[in-house]
Amino acid sequence: MKISFHGHSVVKVETDGKTILFDPFITGNGSTDLKVEDVKVDVILLTHGHNDHVGDTVDLALKNDALVIAPFELAEYLEWQGLRTHGMSIGGSHTFDFGTVKLTQAFHGSSYTDYETKTIIYTGMPSGILLTVEDKTIYHAGDTGLFSDMKMIGELNDIQIAFLPIGDNYTMGPEDALMAAKWLDAKRVVPIHYNTFPVIEQNPDEFVARLPMETGLVMKVGDTIEM
Repeated sequence: MKISFHGHSVVKVETDGKTILFDPFITGNGSTDLKVEDVKVDVILLTHGHNDHVGDTVDLALKNDALVIAPFELAEYLEWQGLRTHGMSIGGSHTFDFGTVKLTQAFHGSSYTDYETKTIIYTGMPSGILLTVEDKTIYHAGDTGLFSDMKMIGELNDIQIAFLPIGDNYTMGPEDALMAAKWLDAKRVVPIHYNTFPVIEQNPDEFVARLPMETGLVMKVGDTIEM
C-alpha cells in the first residue's frame, strides 16, 4: 500500500489496484501537485462539505465513475448531481471491496457554499474517517478541534498513520494537535491543513519535532510512503 500527500488535506491511498482520494481539493489549491485532468481515482472519501475539501469531487467522480463516500447529507447532495455515492453517519462502518470505512466525530462545520448565488447548503455533520485496508488503519481527522474522545478512538483502533490538522483558526493548532497525537497513539503522525492560506500558516517541522521520536513525519507535497 502506498500513501501520498498532495497539499492541504488531500491524501491518496493506492492499494490492490484501487486508488482512494481523501478530500480532493485541487482547483484553487496552490499547494497541490495534482492536476484534475491527470487524476485517476476509484474511490473518493469526503470528511465534510466545505469547498476546500469537496474540491473537485464532482468532476473527478464523473470522469472516473468513482464511488463517493461521505456523510449522508453530503452524499445525497452529490448524488443529485449524478454521482455514485454511499452515505454514512458518525459511528457507522461499512466494508467495501477495497476495505472498511468508519466515520468518527469531528468538531467543525459542514456546508457547501455556492458563491455565484450566495447560497450556503447544509451538508450534515463533519466527520473524521478511519480507513482500514490490508489490515492497516489510517485515520484522517478531517477538520476538527481537539476532543477527548480521540483518546477512545486511539484505544479502540490500532492506527498506523494519523493525518491531523495543525493550521489553527479553523481547526486544531499545533498545541492541541500534540495532545490529539498523544491520545490517538498512532505509530506515525502527519500534519495537514496548514500553509494553504495565510491565516493557517504553521511550521510543520516544529510540530513534528515535539512528537515522540520517529512518530512524526512531515510529508512534503508529492511525498509517498509505503506501508
